[in-house]
Amino acid sequence: GTSNPYLAGLPSGATASGDSAPAQSPVQVTGVPITAGTILNFLATGSVNFVSSPSGDTPDGGSLLVNRGAENGIAGYNDPANSLVGVFLDNSLPTASAAPAALNFDTPESRAYITLSPLLKQIFFIGDGLTGTGTGTQQSIVAPVGATRLFLGTVDGSGWSNNFGQFTVEVNAAASTSVPEPFTIVGTLVGSAAAFRMRKKVKATTNKL
Repeated sequence: GTSNPYLAGLPSGATASGDSAPAQSPVQVTGVPITAGTILNFLATGSVNFVSSPSGDTPDGGSLLVNRGAENGIAGYNDPANSLVGVFLDNSLPTASAAPAALNFDTPESRAYITLSPLLKQIFFIGDGLTGTGTGTQQSIVAPVGATRLFLGTVDGSGWSNNFGQFTVEVNAAASTSVPEPFTIVGTLVGSAAAFRMRKKVKATTNKL
């Protein structure tokens, strides 16, 4: 729950929304290829809260929407509070270029996509990885051109440091495809799996979100 996506790819001592790296850095996905056109599927469980107590919110988040602007070269978002989100980066610092436009996931329909193709540095909604909450079709994310890294975080307005809880996320990488325009449907594929728990300190492939 303490993983601030606006600290993605930034060095120790960097700050965002009152938080700092590495204490509130988002979790970098390891063990699966992050290259242009790679299709990723997710399966997430658990619960986090934007205060220091249990919320019961699933990775799809709660009823409160958080709409905020860009920071550190990473796009803003409009997503349910406490939901699981991701952001792709290349090998450069996100602060080296301007933030792209924000993606908007403020309706159930926008969160029920089949396949999503975000740009570099665009925060995108992952949720539990299904079109519904705990049910529905498996969703797919296509890595954009230039992508070499993927970071996972949670949705808050500011001050992730006092958040509570954790998500467990399984990431499946399928064969690469040509990179479509954002929101183009390319179908759902199944590939090899790499699972890891989000914990504060990295132990092999185990981390905290």
